[in-house]
Amino acid sequence: MSEGRINGANGQASLAQMDEQAVRKAYARWAPFYDFTFGIVAEAGRKRAVRYMNTLPPSRILEVGVGTGMSLPAYERKHRITGIDLSTEMLEKARERKLRRNLSNVENILEMDAGDLKFEDDSFDVVVAMYVMTVVPDPVRVMRELARVCKPGGEVILVNHFSTDKGLRGKVEKRMARFAEELGWRPEFPKETVMVCDELKLEQELPLKPMGLFTMMRFRKDVAKAVRTLRGPALAARVAVG
Repeated sequence: MSEGRINGANGQASLAQMDEQAVRKAYARWAPFYDFTFGIVAEAGRKRAVRYMNTLPPSRILEVGVGTGMSLPAYERKHRITGIDLSTEMLEKARERKLRRNLSNVENILEMDAGDLKFEDDSFDVVVAMYVMTVVPDPVRVMRELARVCKPGGEVILVNHFSTDKGLRGKVEKRMARFAEELGWRPEFPKETVMVCDELKLEQELPLKPMGLFTMMRFRKDVAKAVRTLRGPALAARVAVG
């Protein structure tokens, strides 16, 4: 992999550089057996996040990094779901799952870059990204996009691995960091990386199974701090969802 690094937010340690094409290739390789490998490891966190979202009133939900669509059948039908992913191969499986399970509440499954969401500002009541932030080339940009398309008063929910600099686990993560592109994700990824949006207030941080390797973070978009940033001609390319 490239030995490049990208600067972390707020002065934290830099992150291993991820190349978009390398990520695409990694997930094209994973697609045929993702559900039976990492999909199983990630199941507890995915179920926990969707279980929480199912306690909310009927909502328009954007799932960023929908992958093969493993979470889609778990959403209650009261919700309207849009799923996006960068992997063509993963999305093929998600669309097959939608048809096979007759998921009429899944409105869109789209190929899209999480760092350049083609949606209007304030489009969704909930924006959820599960096991995504360690994968994307520019997690800071992605975090800002999640905040942008979330409605004021709405929620941004992350389920992710966050690294530690302590103990054996910290040492292992640092050693694995050089293989980030081959793995398709960053083992070394401090939580400060996602704490970059002033309008997002952290409401909950919950360790998840297995063994607290993953964390669910729930942010609320502060109505008073929410700033609408229109990007001129780029708006024409966005997808209207309302």
